[in-house]
Amino acid sequence: MDRVAVGKSWSVRKVWVAGAAATGAGLSFVMLLVVGVYVVGGNMSGGVGKTLAKGAVPAAYQTLVQKWGNLCPAINPALLAAQLYHESGWDPDVVSHADARGIAQFIPGTWAAHGIDGDGDGDRDIWDPNDAIPSAASYDCELAKYVKDVPGDQTNNMLAAYNAGAYRVISSGGVPAISETQNYVKRIRALEKSFAAPVGRVDPSKQAAGAIAYAQTKLGTLYLWGGNGTPEQGGRFDCSGLTKAAYESVGITLPRVANDQYNAGPHPKREELLPGDLVFFSDDLTNSRAIRHVGIYVGGGYMIDAPRTGAVIRFDPIDTPDYFGATRVTEDGAKALPTAV
Repeated sequence: MDRVAVGKSWSVRKVWVAGAAATGAGLSFVMLLVVGVYVVGGNMSGGVGKTLAKGAVPAAYQTLVQKWGNLCPAINPALLAAQLYHESGWDPDVVSHADARGIAQFIPGTWAAHGIDGDGDGDRDIWDPNDAIPSAASYDCELAKYVKDVPGDQTNNMLAAYNAGAYRVISSGGVPAISETQNYVKRIRALEKSFAAPVGRVDPSKQAAGAIAYAQTKLGTLYLWGGNGTPEQGGRFDCSGLTKAAYESVGITLPRVANDQYNAGPHPKREELLPGDLVFFSDDLTNSRAIRHVGIYVGGGYMIDAPRTGAVIRFDPIDTPDYFGATRVTEDGAKALPTAV
């Protein structure tokens, strides 16, 4: 289910099968394929660098995040992006129930003390991302200074101070034993991996084979916009409904829409794709928030997807002009995603 107008066309070709249900032989092939990637992928290691993943930050904010994410050693562009996404989903006009405002979700009192004139135009505007994003980075770095002598990971302590206050971190000698604070630190560090371009190959998903197996059982099912596969809907799906259900079948809960599913893990390059990766498509290749279609990669340049109204769940090629990128779903990455952005 996408955040764009219903019925927008996406050019695909019907390949391999014409809506047939998955056969035992086909299932065995995919299982062997996925098992095989565990063998070759066993020595892969992921890493978080200072380069943002392709399109993970909307183009309008990418330069700001890249610049201000290097303000001090405790933060990096991917970490700053993770915080902004978690706080507002890149919406510069959002207001929370607690009156937190704008893309960085500053409370007015906190803004009065810590907001800066990031663009040098003579004012400090809580609603202007050109001020709010630099202010978020500056505030992070201020907190990092407050807790710089606290034992443990400097960035984790900074994030804990952001959530619980610097005094609690100092008095606790590190991240305090507060479940909300510990979960906040874990969420942001997991999301950080989604916004960073990996410095090496990333580990294959252990749940990939099961997700593919589930999707294969739905081959030939007629598409339904907004479909979640419920009995009332005749077991029908749209694109992100299918991917959500496939990963839910192996214990991973994804968001409902495609552009949020993109943030459920790190992003392998096209030549690094493994079966089970989610693959995404968009008319704007600079902005993950514009993603409008998703499928499950099965190898050989093909995915299983629910293409559009009037079509059935089927195999389709991924190498089209609107190919945006991929996500290797992880449990931590999925759990880190905010429930509403």
